[in-house]
Amino acid sequence: MTRLELKNHQVWQDLTEILENINANILVKEHLEKCDYKVCGYWDEQDEYYETITFPRSLKAELIGSSIGVTNKERFLKLKFILLTAAVDATQALSDNAQKVGELILVYDENLEFIDENWLLDVDSPMLEIKGAHT
Repeated sequence: MTRLELKNHQVWQDLTEILENINANILVKEHLEKCDYKVCGYWDEQDEYYETITFPRSLKAELIGSSIGVTNKERFLKLKFILLTAAVDATQALSDNAQKVGELILVYDENLEFIDENWLLDVDSPMLEIKGAHT
């Protein structure tokens, strides 16, 4: 049996360098702007369907995970973010108490071209504008 030790493998250094040289938050912001801060045709974990979910423009993202993948023909970079909205206090000023409204996974090819997305949204969040919920 062959035993590989990846603990000090070059792949970890390469991933670290990639992440240091891209601004992941800009990737999320560009993606949200292309989507006009909306997700259309969302199915939640209970198989409920939502026609449109609109995010507040104050949405912020925080990178919480990254990975690289390899298939027979392709290599890809997967970035996982939590989506946060700044809470608004009684004076309508933004407070520091951010609320999590979901997660977003963005997948890019080796040329940093967008391949895929995966949303996991908190449909009970009052910060999201939801239209057309169907079961």
